[in-house]
Amino acid sequence: MWGAVAVAAAVSAGVLVAQTRDDAGSGADAKAAQGPVVTHVRSTPVRADGADGVSLSRPDVEPFSMLRLSWDDPSAHVQGAVQARARTTASHKWSSWVTLEADGGGGEDEAPKGMRGATGAAWFGPSDGVEIKVAAGGTLPGGLRLDVVDPGTSSTRSGIEPAAFVMDGESPEPSDTPTEAVDSPTPPAETSEPAVTPSATPSETSATPTPTETAPSTSGTPTGSTTPSASPSTTAGPASTVPQPPVVSRAAWGADESLNNEAPEYGTTINAVFVHHTAQTNTYSCSDSPAIVRGLRALHLNQGWKDIGYNFVVDKCGTIFEGRKGGIDRPVIGAQAEGFNTNTTGIAVIGTYTSEDAPLAAKTSIARLAAWKLGQYKVDPLGKVTLTAGKANGKFALGQSAVFNRISGHRDAYATECPGTALYNQLPTLRGWAAGPVAGLAIKSVTGATLSGSTYLTKGALTVNWAATTPASFVTKYEVLVDGKSTVTKTGTATSAAVTLAAGSHTVQVRATHQSGKTSTSPSVAVTAETTPPVFSTKPTLSLRTGTVDTTAVPVTLAWKATDTAGLKEVRLTAPTAKTYGPTTTSTQLTAKSGVATTFGLTAQDLAGNTAAAAASATPVIVQETSATKTGTWTKKTSTSYLGGASLSSVAKNASMSWTFTGRSVAWIVSRASTSGQAVIYVDGTKTATVDLKSATTAYRNAIWTKNWASAGKHTIKIVVSATSGSPTVTTDGIAYLR
Repeated sequence: MWGAVAVAAAVSAGVLVAQTRDDAGSGADAKAAQGPVVTHVRSTPVRADGADGVSLSRPDVEPFSMLRLSWDDPSAHVQGAVQARARTTASHKWSSWVTLEADGGGGEDEAPKGMRGATGAAWFGPSDGVEIKVAAGGTLPGGLRLDVVDPGTSSTRSGIEPAAFVMDGESPEPSDTPTEAVDSPTPPAETSEPAVTPSATPSETSATPTPTETAPSTSGTPTGSTTPSASPSTTAGPASTVPQPPVVSRAAWGADESLNNEAPEYGTTINAVFVHHTAQTNTYSCSDSPAIVRGLRALHLNQGWKDIGYNFVVDKCGTIFEGRKGGIDRPVIGAQAEGFNTNTTGIAVIGTYTSEDAPLAAKTSIARLAAWKLGQYKVDPLGKVTLTAGKANGKFALGQSAVFNRISGHRDAYATECPGTALYNQLPTLRGWAAGPVAGLAIKSVTGATLSGSTYLTKGALTVNWAATTPASFVTKYEVLVDGKSTVTKTGTATSAAVTLAAGSHTVQVRATHQSGKTSTSPSVAVTAETTPPVFSTKPTLSLRTGTVDTTAVPVTLAWKATDTAGLKEVRLTAPTAKTYGPTTTSTQLTAKSGVATTFGLTAQDLAGNTAAAAASATPVIVQETSATKTGTWTKKTSTSYLGGASLSSVAKNASMSWTFTGRSVAWIVSRASTSGQAVIYVDGTKTATVDLKSATTAYRNAIWTKNWASAGKHTIKIVVSATSGSPTVTTDGIAYLR
């Protein structure tokens, strides 16, 4: 149902104010208001409030979702910005102002009587109030009218899946997920037709389709044998060189075919594709897309066109809708690039893409659809073509020729911003996607291998991971090449593959096959497969080290040396705890429990992934000072800070203490303070070292001196007090050794 808003036809400079009305007219107008077609209401003069005047009444109107401004003369233009807003039924609030595109920029090349001029359309969703204003910079076209449309609902929406195919694993934006089915008050007759069809020949076709191929014309207006046919054809369009993307049929999106009984017109080829944007809004839900398409068709019919002007409509989720009737595989003449409608096809994306880029799903569908249509006539999407204007359109004169890209923007053929600067700037990318080969193909990583310099090292089994900038929908297959030969084949949606290499050096690449048959190959990576494990050239050994001693944590040093011909990656401590060391590390400081045999396990791994294991075991033993053989005077000291709670101290010169043990490493344990003195150490009767125990800070249970042997043996350690002048004290807590 329609609410109508009338606009003054003649105003002076200032703001043209539109006034809403809640009636839909009477008589013939009221009858015409039924159904999803724009009501033709003649203009009603309203006042202009001057340069800044905005004064609109806001009575309720019949529900609508889409609007645009139109006028009598299709060649006239509105001078000044046209803005509109609506009061939505969901929120009962007014939307922000939306600037309507200057004009639709399309039109039939042969204008029927009564064809009107119009701005682009804006979608607001269900609304019951409307305001519109025009910043008038001069005389406005006569017969100005605000056209609003209620597109109705259709139960067939439940059979349409937004993003019927998914590009590169991407999903539509969460806001685009359909949340409700759409019901139609006038279901189309073709209710048995599937929602998404692989092809759609004209409904008038009764004979068995016979694929044919027609040489592409180099003219926008065919002559001679290329004269457009105004009657239905019984011949299906030629087979394409690339697969057809899924297309939602007219029946599925709810086209009421009773509103238009004109037969479609045909060219003989498709020379070029024109890309459009339409319906100013990017915030629509993709569940609204069928209603938006119905609304566009209603506005185009109301404008005097034979049918919806676009051959195809794409929403932001990538769903493709069949546009003008006549068969998606036929060269149907649309009303989308005035002067160049014959032998071209028009693809419109729902939304406004002046500054905001179209979503990946939508761009992918544009490129797939363009490739399929051009592929029907063996046309290279990267090519150019000379087209001749079949009608003067304000940018080109009748009969004027110009060179176009095979995939062009509407602005290339007409004085319009369509399809928006952001989307227009993406057309070179879309041409590349459509034509192939797969672009941006590169190996991103190799798992199961380690990069050393510019070469990956592996034991043999690895996974190659790649990426491409061309969406997966255009890729037929990927292959992993080893030394130039295909070893693994994956689908076009794959991004990795497992490969097993024989020992030796190899080059690995990924080859992609585009749906056009063109191939591209990634830069190669060098991979060496080898199975020789690392070597512990110095077996792991344990020795005591200096530090604080506790019965549960005797300080030890674990030492080793590992090498590998291909390159050592790391050495891992696997027991009694886990830790990883770099390839140049050859020792680490650890602790072990006294009286407990402890095994320290190591695993060396090379860059290829080969491993070798080794281990060292030892039992730390603490022997306290009470077990020593003593000479001279020693005084017992007690404190919880000492091992066993006590220690022995002496200031007597030549007082001594000795221990005999069997082991391969020994440490002398002392307490240190600012009054501590020196002692001489003898090993197996030989003077080995003079040790100074003096320390600015007090330290208990301190292993101050160590001695190591290549193998275990019987040894005697003797310490002799030097009685250093001023600080003679030597306090000992015993020894520790490894057995």
